[in-house]
Amino acid sequence: MYTDGGARGNPGPAGVGVFICNEQGQMIKEASLYLGQSTNNEAEYRAVWFGFETLKKTLSKEKLKQVEVELRLDSELVVKQLRGEYQIKDEKLVPWFMKIWNARVADFPRLRITHVPRAENAEADRLANVAMDSR
Repeated sequence: MYTDGGARGNPGPAGVGVFICNEQGQMIKEASLYLGQSTNNEAEYRAVWFGFETLKKTLSKEKLKQVEVELRLDSELVVKQLRGEYQIKDEKLVPWFMKIWNARVADFPRLRITHVPRAENAEADRLANVAMDSR
């Protein structure tokens, strides 16, 4: 699952994109959502949350418990915070971190979080821009 969030202006009009594929790279689901005003970092967190919600609507609860999900995003900050390598200094991000953490425990026991270069996150980035353009 690739996720990306962005804001034009930081803060500014923001959107998120999610691209879910199988191991062969074949698309299973893609989705985007306009967020309104947000910062880049908050949009990145909200993209992960939106990805979780999209995946939960796409797969059954039993399947989610069995399947290994690799979350791929290009935000090094969010990756390192979700892995516990960086402290969260922006208090606006804490509620999103907690929601994601709780969802990991409840719904995604086999989750891996991977930082990818921006070029490898092109589909999620495209979808985030579609969301921002749709405002």
